[in-house]
Amino acid sequence: MIEEYRGVWVFIEQNEGEIEGVSLELLGAGRKLADKLEVALAGVLLGENVKPLCSEIIAHGADEVYVVDHPVMKDYRTESYMKGIMLLAEKYKPEIFLYGATPNGKDLASAVATDLSTGLTADTTMLDVDLEKRLLEASRPAFGGNIMATILCKKHRPQMATVRPKVMKALERDASRTGKIIEEEIDLKEEDMRTKVLKIVKDVTKKASLADAHVVVAGGKGMGDIQGFQLIHELAEIMGASVGGTRDVVEAGWLPHELQVGQTGETITPKIYFAIGISGAIQHVVGMKNSEFIIAINKDPNAPIFDVATYGIVGDAMEIIPKLIEQFKELRKEKGGEVSYV
Repeated sequence: MIEEYRGVWVFIEQNEGEIEGVSLELLGAGRKLADKLEVALAGVLLGENVKPLCSEIIAHGADEVYVVDHPVMKDYRTESYMKGIMLLAEKYKPEIFLYGATPNGKDLASAVATDLSTGLTADTTMLDVDLEKRLLEASRPAFGGNIMATILCKKHRPQMATVRPKVMKALERDASRTGKIIEEEIDLKEEDMRTKVLKIVKDVTKKASLADAHVVVAGGKGMGDIQGFQLIHELAEIMGASVGGTRDVVEAGWLPHELQVGQTGETITPKIYFAIGISGAIQHVVGMKNSEFIIAINKDPNAPIFDVATYGIVGDAMEIIPKLIEQFKELRKEKGGEVSYV
């Protein structure tokens, strides 16, 4: 019976004893949902020797932490983690279960949804609840980002969703919070596992990372062509910023995919985001709307990007960017070559 299910759960993804940022963000989002529904918010923690993390989970908003601490859970594997989640979910029956839309989170959520015969909304960017019907309203861009679709799971529980990193905000850490820790034993043996972790190879490539950038200069098809887009690179270089772009720019071959911002690219929260020659389609906006300051440059005064911009400049980017470059060159000279935006 659906009425038996109560509570909001967040899967706490951890790596070598460090909680992934998206899990803390989901505790912030889950806290709001739990308060609306007047239920407890719980973190679900799996791993080996992970119990010391419980205090951190509670400090970031959880009322309870369900823990399965077992040597077989040391490294993520679909089989072992799914069995741990199934043990907890079938016993305690949460009504909402959130996961980060990371490689592990998406893998685990889809496996759990299959075994629980419930629904799963992927890559959610907005969460809310219908209080009267106790339904999770999980929204995400659809049809190439042209509309927002709100997806409901009316007949099955738990209601599950994966949420992209950086679209929710974590709560401030409150060390004074107290909560309940529920430990569960699981009967698993390493020899029974069908997959074995032989070696973990860490990525040592020097790929450009937008996720950690404080300042991003992003361009769209409004830059005209790949030659015009070079102005984006020049402005970013003189500012000491990272370069980003829209899906159209990536598909045109002006930028590699890892520099795409938006629903099918990176979700980022820099301190300053320049949106230049970008119209402001939903698909792009969901990837940068939580930036601290958004500066938009577009010759169309009615471009949707101005709706989310902190500051807007209406004009031709091909004329404005060279002037900005000159201004930043002068500023760097005055500051002895170094400019800080932090």
